[in-house]
Amino acid sequence: MNLIFLGPPGAGKGTHAKVLSEQLGMSHLATGDILRRNIRDKTELGLKAKDVIERGALVSDDLVNAMMLGEIDRISDSRGFLLDGYPRTLGQADALEKFLGEKNRRLDAVIDFDTSEKIVIERLSGRRICPKCNANYHVRNIPPRVEGVCDHCGEKLTQRKDDQPDTIRHRLTTYHRETAPLTEYYQKKGLLNRIHGDLGIKEIQAEMKALFERLKLAV
Repeated sequence: MNLIFLGPPGAGKGTHAKVLSEQLGMSHLATGDILRRNIRDKTELGLKAKDVIERGALVSDDLVNAMMLGEIDRISDSRGFLLDGYPRTLGQADALEKFLGEKNRRLDAVIDFDTSEKIVIERLSGRRICPKCNANYHVRNIPPRVEGVCDHCGEKLTQRKDDQPDTIRHRLTTYHRETAPLTEYYQKKGLLNRIHGDLGIKEIQAEMKALFERLKLAV
């Protein structure tokens, strides 16, 4: 099964992608994680991306495509993938479609986490990240066992600079401008399915299960 998760920052894509990928043995490919890994490992693509970011520019579609399509190419057909944060633009969507066609692979569904600005701000402003192992927490929804400390590696948790309310609103404006055309793109292909992203984790999991049953996808 091959899926795309769409949705604004804070919609819960990463949380639900992690749960689903573990349940089904799928590969969870998160754009941000892959970008940071390439930069950390000083790969050729990572060095190019680091240079772009340090100049204050946006990482190009070509560079993002090279990273993401390379990751997909390493996954066996039987394992399947779940794309989280990719594609973000029509150019990336076109590149993905062409790539999958050349590999005789296809998307099974695109799931859009439809989430309100109020909920996004509430979630992101309470989010905490482990800088060492990248584990995600929330001060209310997913608290660590010990306040401010990662359950997995004991590192002190941090808050990302872009998880401040004003920055979040700006990120949402950018997201909707870039990604709104994607929902129409996948709607026309009959692949788009919406999930109520304002719901709690358990409710969203139940809604997703019902969706997969309706689509006759393995769950």
